[in-house]
Amino acid sequence: MSHAFKVQNDAAAWPPEKTVFPVAHIDLAVIPGDHPFHLSNAEAAQENWQREIAANPALYDGRMIFQHSLSVSEQAVQGEAYVTSFSTFLWWRKQKERSGGFHVFAFPVAVSSDGAIIAIRMAEHTANPGQVYCAAGSMDESDIVDGRCDIEGNMRREVMEETGLDLADAVAEPGYYATHANLSVTLFRVFRFPWTAEEMLERIRAHMLVDHEKEIDDAIAIRSADPTAHHYSAAMPAILAWFFARRE
Repeated sequence: MSHAFKVQNDAAAWPPEKTVFPVAHIDLAVIPGDHPFHLSNAEAAQENWQREIAANPALYDGRMIFQHSLSVSEQAVQGEAYVTSFSTFLWWRKQKERSGGFHVFAFPVAVSSDGAIIAIRMAEHTANPGQVYCAAGSMDESDIVDGRCDIEGNMRREVMEETGLDLADAVAEPGYYATHANLSVTLFRVFRFPWTAEEMLERIRAHMLVDHEKEIDDAIAIRSADPTAHHYSAAMPAILAWFFARRE
């Protein structure tokens, strides 16, 4: 991939925000060095981090993949990223008018045999307390394969860690889709499991009893596109509207 991408220069040409569109190709490179946003905001990010952990000591300043350049269209989602501290990303995320980077998130949309989307609610000690969304997490160094982001690997790992479910037990619908808002892009794929919603909730709740991380405080079966039904993350309403409209 060329280095022609420039931060934000493509954003105005992306498909409209909070809509869902298919994506034919994904190529997200991870390059060595420090993210320019980190270099120019390190002090502010650390000051903010001290405030964050004072309020929530359970937060962990791990290393994650943070995009520096990104091009988004139905033809392809392409970009280049650096491995960056979570504290830097958290500072970027808090800005009212974000600039200097992009966040790419992968959602495996788990669907039960009776047609519900199975989501999780994040625990109060996490960085997204009380939010409801598909079991997922930011990509990190373990999701880099041959210098590229391994989207499928990230989804398998996060679903297993948070719910105990194995995406290998599901049938993946062909193709990826995307939605975006405020320079945050969610790539997602639908996975259909052979169990009912109640059976999936039981499996997840059993996993919660032995999960040392305790990242989630419940699993939820979603059966409508109502955006007010739960405290959804920003990406969820568009995905729910798209998913349930397909059944009408």
